[in-house]
Amino acid sequence: MLMNTPHSPVLPDWSAAPDGWNWAAQDADGRWFWYRTQPLPGIGGGVWRANSRNQQPAAEGPPNPDWLDTLSQRPGTQP
Repeated sequence: MLMNTPHSPVLPDWSAAPDGWNWAAQDADGRWFWYRTQPLPGIGGGVWRANSRNQQPAAEGPPNPDWLDTLSQRPGTQP
C-alpha cells in the first residue's frame, strides 16, 4: 500500500475516480491507473495488471522504481 515518505508519488485525487473504481496504482513508468478490481503486479515487473475493462488511465507522474508500493484502495471501501 502507498506509504507517505518525503519522496512519495502523488496519488491522483479520488474525487476524479469513477464510482466503483476503488483501486489506484502507479506503474514503473509513472502512469497511474484506476482499477475496478484489485490489480496484481505483472509477471514481468513494472506494471499492475487487471482485465482491460477494469482499468483506465488516471494520471501521469515521473518514473517510480518503487511502483510496487503504490497500490491504494479508495478510502472507506472494503476489499
